[in-house]
Amino acid sequence: MENPFRDAVADLKVGDEKLKFFDLLRIFSGPQLDLYRRLPFSIRVLLESAVRNCDGFHVLKSDVDRILNWEEVQQDNVEVAFKAARVILQDLTGVPVVVDLAAMRNAVKELGGDPNKINPIYPVDLVIDHSVVVDASRTPDALDVNQRLEYERNQERFKFLKWGAKAFRNMLIVPPGSGIVHQVNLEYLARVVFQTDDGLLYPDTVVGTDSHTTMINGLGVLGWGVGGIEAEAVMLGQAISMVLPEVVGFKLTGHLNSIATSTDLVLTITAILRKLGVVNKFVEFFGNGCQGLSIADRATISNMAPEYGATCGFFPVDVKTLEYLRQTGRSEKKVAVVEAYLRATGMFRDYSDISEEPHFTTVIELDLSKVVPCISGPKRPHDNVPITEVREDFEKALVNKIGFKGFAIAPEKAGQRAPLSYEGVDYELTHGDVVIAAITSCTNTSNPSVMLGAGLVAKKAVERGLTVKPYIKTSLSPGSGVATKYLQQSGLTPYLEALGFGLTGYGCMTCIGNSGPLHPAVAATVEQGDLVVAGVLSGNRNFEGRIHPSTRANYLASPPLVVAFAIAGTVVIDFDKEPIGRSPDGSAVYLRDIWPSRSEIEQLEREVIRPAMFEEVYSRVENGNSRWNALEAHPSELYPWDVNSTYVKYPPYFDRMSLNIAPIFPIRDAHVLLNLGDSITTDHISPAGNIARNSPAARYLTDRGVAPKDYNSYGSRRGHDVVMKCGTFANIRLVNKLVSKPGPRTVHFPTGEELDIPDVADRYIAAGVPTIILTGKEYGSGSSRDWAAKGPLLLGVKAVIAESYERIHRSNLIGMGIAPLQYLSGQTADSLGLTGKEKFTVALHDKLQPGDQVNISTDDGKVFNVLARFDTEVELTYYRNGGVLNYMVRKMIQSG
Repeated sequence: MENPFRDAVADLKVGDEKLKFFDLLRIFSGPQLDLYRRLPFSIRVLLESAVRNCDGFHVLKSDVDRILNWEEVQQDNVEVAFKAARVILQDLTGVPVVVDLAAMRNAVKELGGDPNKINPIYPVDLVIDHSVVVDASRTPDALDVNQRLEYERNQERFKFLKWGAKAFRNMLIVPPGSGIVHQVNLEYLARVVFQTDDGLLYPDTVVGTDSHTTMINGLGVLGWGVGGIEAEAVMLGQAISMVLPEVVGFKLTGHLNSIATSTDLVLTITAILRKLGVVNKFVEFFGNGCQGLSIADRATISNMAPEYGATCGFFPVDVKTLEYLRQTGRSEKKVAVVEAYLRATGMFRDYSDISEEPHFTTVIELDLSKVVPCISGPKRPHDNVPITEVREDFEKALVNKIGFKGFAIAPEKAGQRAPLSYEGVDYELTHGDVVIAAITSCTNTSNPSVMLGAGLVAKKAVERGLTVKPYIKTSLSPGSGVATKYLQQSGLTPYLEALGFGLTGYGCMTCIGNSGPLHPAVAATVEQGDLVVAGVLSGNRNFEGRIHPSTRANYLASPPLVVAFAIAGTVVIDFDKEPIGRSPDGSAVYLRDIWPSRSEIEQLEREVIRPAMFEEVYSRVENGNSRWNALEAHPSELYPWDVNSTYVKYPPYFDRMSLNIAPIFPIRDAHVLLNLGDSITTDHISPAGNIARNSPAARYLTDRGVAPKDYNSYGSRRGHDVVMKCGTFANIRLVNKLVSKPGPRTVHFPTGEELDIPDVADRYIAAGVPTIILTGKEYGSGSSRDWAAKGPLLLGVKAVIAESYERIHRSNLIGMGIAPLQYLSGQTADSLGLTGKEKFTVALHDKLQPGDQVNISTDDGKVFNVLARFDTEVELTYYRNGGVLNYMVRKMIQSG
C-alpha cells in the first residue's frame, strides 16, 4: 500500500538547496491543526514518524489517527507503531547484538534462506567504550597502561566487531578511546534532522541498547533504550510496537543559585519524578527555566531518565540547540536546515512563549533557585541526600537493618577502626571512609560547567595545601576527548593531577563496575574490619555490588563534590560545619573556601571552549588509532566461528529450530529457581564486573586453560553464552530468600542441596523440569542488558512472577521467550503465602490475548490469577515464535 500522505510532501528551500518534507501543518489543517498544536513536542515527533512511514503494514493509518488524538486516548493503553531513524550500541551490549546477527545468518542459511537478508536497514553506530578498566591510576602513564590492557584483553572481541563492520551494511564502529557512547552521540553522531540522498528531511530519532540513550533527548532528539534483541528487530526494518505514553510536563522556572550544579539539579529532579511515578511515561521539560540551561545541563537531566523511571526526558529544539550544533563543529548549512525544517513543522521551541505550551497529562514544577548541593545513595540513584545531611544519613544507614538505607552494623561496632599499612605509612580505616573517588561516566564528565568546576575546586584546594590520601583510588575518565582539551586549555589539569585525578581512560569505567582492583592492603583491611567504606562517583548508577565489591556505600555526586569528598576522605562529614581539611599551617579549610561560583565557571567556559576542539577530536573516529588499525578482520558472508574461543561463540538460540510455530502450552510443575525481593536490577541478574575466582564462570574458563589474570569481566565476555550463563545471578549481594545469606546460591529441592545457581539449573534442565522466578517490585531495573533475559533462558527459566517490571527488561524477557507475569494489584508472594518451595503450574494457553489474566496453581493447593504482561499483539507474536530472534529468522525466510 502506498503512503496515504504522499501528496503532502512539500518543498523547502534552504539557501540554494531545494529540499522536501512531510508538511504536517498542511496535513492537519482546520480543527486538526488545533489538535496538533496542543500535542507535546515529543508526541509530534512520534506523529511525524507515523505519517512518513505509513504503509498500511508496519505503520497503519489508525496509528496516525491515534497519535493525533493523543490528548483523548493517552490513558487508554492504545498501541501504536514507531520506526526509529537509527540505532546506537555500546560494545558490552553491541557484541551480543552482532553475535546474534551473525548467528541469524547461519540459521537462515541452514533453513534454506539467503543469509545476506540479515543486514541492518537503518544506520547503526557502535561505540566501544565499556571495555576499559581503571587498572592504573594516579600515575603519569595510567592512560596508556589502561588502553594497552584493554586491547590485550579484548583483542578477539574487537576483531569480531571489525568483521561485523565489514560484513554488515550501514554499520559504523567508533573505536576505543573515542569517548562515552552517549557523549559521542551528542557531540558527533546526532543528526537532529536527517536528510536523505534525495533531499527528504525528517527528525532524527534513535533507540539504543544502553538505557542512557535517553541523554540525546537533551539535544531535542527523541530516543530511549531498548533491549539488544529489540534493537536487532529495529535494525532489520521492524517497527517498535509501543503503548502511546502519557506525557508529564516538567516546568522549570528561575535560575540555579551560585553554588548549585547541574548534577545537583538532576539528582533533585530524579528524586521528585521517582516519587511521582513516571514509569512508561514521557517527561517533557518546559518553562523559562529551560532557557538558562546549556545543552550539557539538559543532557545531564535527560541522561538520568532511567533513574527517574521515564521512557525519556525530552527538551525540544530551541536556539540553544542551534548554538550547541555550531559549537560542536556542525556546519552553518546543517544548522540552517535544522532550524528551517523544525520551524516549518511546528517543532521548534521558544521556551519563553507561553502560547506555545502544549497540553500535558499532568504538570509538575520546580523553581531552580531552590536546588541545593546534594548527592544520592548509598545504594540507589533516586535516594537524594542534601550535602548538609550526609553525615546524619550515613550514620543512620550504618545501623539500620539491611535495605536501601541500611547496612545492619551492630551499634557497638559503629565506631570500628582497622589499621592499614599503605606504602610504608600507617593509617586507620573506619566506616564511611572514601576508598574510591571517580570522575566518571556520561555527560557529567563532558559537561564543561561541572568539569571546570571540579578543576577550580582542585586548584583552590592545592593552593591551600590540601591533599588526597594516597590509598584512595582516584580517577578521571571523561566521556569525550574534548573535556581533556578544555581542561588543559584552562590550565586546571595540573591541579587535578596533583590530587590524583589524572586521566585514566575515555570510557564508562567506574560507573559500569570497571573500577579495577583496590590495593590488596586496602581490600584486606576493609574485609577484615567488616567496614562499610564508600565510593563517590560522578556517574549515574550506584546499585549494590555494581561499583566495587569492597564499597558497600556508593554515592553519586557532581565532579566538584567528588573532588571534595576525596579531599575529606570520608562521607561522614557536614561540609557546612566541619572543615574539609587543614592547610600546612594548621588552619581549617572549609568547602565554601574552595567552592567556585557559577559565574566564575561560566566565565571560564566562555574563554576556553572552541569548535575546533570538537573537530579535532572527532576527526580521529574515521581514521582510528594505531592499535585499532593494527587489528586484522577479514570480510566474509558468514563469521568463521572458533569453537575454542572463550569470547565469541555460536549461541544455541536456533538449535532444533523449524519454520513451524508451536502452540503456547502451560508450564507444568515448575520449581522456583530463585525467590527474590524488590528492586532486583540487571546488575543482580547479569553483572558486568570482574569474574570472581571462585565462581562457576571461573571454573569454566580455568577448564579451558584461561589463567585467573585473564578472566576479564562478564561485560567483556558477552559474546560467549556459556560464560554468561554461568555468570547469571552471580552478584555477591543477591538476596535469595531460599538461602540463608546473600550470594549467588540456591536450593535444589529434589535433594535439598544448596549449590551455585547454574549448577542447580543444570540439574533441573537435565531432568526436564521447568523453573520460574518469584520477585517483587521493579524487577529488572537498571542498565538495559539483554543478557539479563538471555541468561535466565539458558538456565531453563520459563516465567517470572513479579509485582512490577522495568520497561526494557520486560521487553527483553518476551524477546527471549520468557513469560513476564505480574501479581494482581494488592497481591504479593507474601500475601499469597508463597514460600518458593512449591511446585507451580501456570495455565498459559494458545488463545492468549494482550491484557489477559492466567491461572496459577501450586502443589500445596494455592490458586491465584496473574496478569500476563504481553501488552501488545506484537509482543505475543514474538512470544509465540519463541522470541524475537526466531521470529526474524522465520520472517526473512518467508519473505523470499
